[in-house]
Amino acid sequence: MLAERGACLLLAVALLGPGPRAQAMEGVKCGGVLSAPSGNFSSPNFPRLYPYNTECSWLIVVAEGSSVLLTFHAFDLEYHDTCSFDFLEIYNGASPDKGNLLGRFCGKVPPPPFTSSWHVMSVVFHSDKHVASRGFSAGYQKDVCGGVLTGLSGVLTSPEYPNNYPNSMECHWVIRAAGPASVKLVFVDFQVEGNEECTYDYVAVLGGPGPTRGHHYCGSTRPPTLVSLGHELQVIFKSDFNIGGRGFKAYYFSGQCQEVYMTMRGNFSSPRYPSSYPNNIRCHWTIRLPPGYRVKVFFLDLDLEEPNSLTKTCDFDHLAAFDGPSEEAPLLGNWCGHHLPPPVTSSHNQLLLLLHTDRSTTRRGFSVAYIGVVPMNVSCSRTDFQILISMQALAPLERTKVYLGSRSCVAQEVGGNFRIQARFDTCGTESQ
Repeated sequence: MLAERGACLLLAVALLGPGPRAQAMEGVKCGGVLSAPSGNFSSPNFPRLYPYNTECSWLIVVAEGSSVLLTFHAFDLEYHDTCSFDFLEIYNGASPDKGNLLGRFCGKVPPPPFTSSWHVMSVVFHSDKHVASRGFSAGYQKDVCGGVLTGLSGVLTSPEYPNNYPNSMECHWVIRAAGPASVKLVFVDFQVEGNEECTYDYVAVLGGPGPTRGHHYCGSTRPPTLVSLGHELQVIFKSDFNIGGRGFKAYYFSGQCQEVYMTMRGNFSSPRYPSSYPNNIRCHWTIRLPPGYRVKVFFLDLDLEEPNSLTKTCDFDHLAAFDGPSEEAPLLGNWCGHHLPPPVTSSHNQLLLLLHTDRSTTRRGFSVAYIGVVPMNVSCSRTDFQILISMQALAPLERTKVYLGSRSCVAQEVGGNFRIQARFDTCGTESQ
């Protein structure tokens, strides 16, 4: 009798089991293309346990010229320090390219809202063969006007740009850099209804958490390049009930994608170097030295997408150098592929490097070093030679401290230059 009761008890325990358990489901249907202006999606079986050994990919595509705003309603995945087991990956683009990866997430803390830098976003869910949780639920929408932008770089435009913007619009963007880095905003087109005090239609740019540090812009004059005081920049666009304009287009740069170097020498590289750089970025590095100096840049490594096979030009990913602080300065060179360019030297004290990448194909990137050089004009005759050095370049030095060889050959001040003149007293090939 006891044996029979024991067998029944074991059978009951076996039927009840230890609790809910995930299954390795064959042919799980998940993922797909989401092309409506807004929608929701979730992990398989949500809110029940998701199956083992599952991989789902969602491609979110909204109208071109818009961006995708992704938010999470619930999130519960197996936790691991590096999210190596079960995880959710979010990509800023169509292909699961590591250069497009915005983040990998697991555990119980939901990812923050994400806004893509263009009209496509990808989401990938992966589970392994051990431990399952409830999964996630997320929603997306076409973000026509405003949002939180966290990418290294991107584009901001008024609604329906380049067509006239609608009346009675109000858009708020927050551009947020990672860590303590600043944000730079560059307007490339601007046409907004204007009046003297910008009280009708306007663009306001706030460098801090409140309006006290803001600037309002309207009319057809492009605002200056703006750099945040902290790691965040807020942009507000407002239109009234009548009279419009083409609106605006601006590029933003943050973190590793916008740096200003002012030391006499240094080096820097593309974002994530030597790993793959991200797709869809536009990065600025400005080297700004004291007046009188020139900037000389040496290329240590270059590995970008190859040139267009038809045109043989750098139509895709490319690195460009400009002889000044902006893209309107003369072009010193434009490179792609993997052949190292020769050094380039600016004609003045500022040089801009620009990295542009497209929607697909990423490589290692680039690494450069730079140094400030003093321009010298050296002239020779049969009996002597003369050196002219800009006084601006040696501004901290007194004339008596500028000499050749010994203090008996001290410089003279001629116009805005130091001049050193010396006579040959020997002839030969001895190295100096």
